[in-house]
Amino acid sequence: MNSILRKILEYNVKCPVCGRDIRVEEYLYNMPLVGDVIISVGKCGYCGYKWSDVRLAEPRGPRVIEYRVEKPGDENAVIIRASTASIKIPELGVEITPGPAAKGYITTVEGLIMDILEKTQFLCSEPDAPIEECRRKIDLLDKARNGLVKYTIIIVDPEGVSAILSDKAVIKPLEEKGKRV
Repeated sequence: MNSILRKILEYNVKCPVCGRDIRVEEYLYNMPLVGDVIISVGKCGYCGYKWSDVRLAEPRGPRVIEYRVEKPGDENAVIIRASTASIKIPELGVEITPGPAAKGYITTVEGLIMDILEKTQFLCSEPDAPIEECRRKIDLLDKARNGLVKYTIIIVDPEGVSAILSDKAVIKPLEEKGKRV
């Protein structure tokens, strides 16, 4: 398949903001180095809410993906996160859990850390934010963005449509309550 978007589906969903119908279109796209992905897009014509999602086209079973950043350059790995997947970075004290309006995305490890850094800076701009704790967290995230500290990214994906594009990524089956799923 060439790298052209091909519409594969259209459907309506309820807007999470105003409750009216949103027309969602899904496209199949063959991404170099990734393979087939499904890109979903929609916009509410009434309130302007935008919906987008991206995921691998072929589920690979519920799984956990671990990726260790150990040196500069490791932050260049590509991440595909499905809207239903959670991300944990224990060494940085980060946990991202999907909510009802969560969106999937494609980014790099550096892009993920930059997003977390920007959100942390915003939260730390609040008048009651703990200044010293904020400084430490922002400094740690800045070092992490540049691959200057070691940390592990853990993606827990119940649908199996997330990925980290690197030979260093370790994929394990997702276990639920002590049982393999």
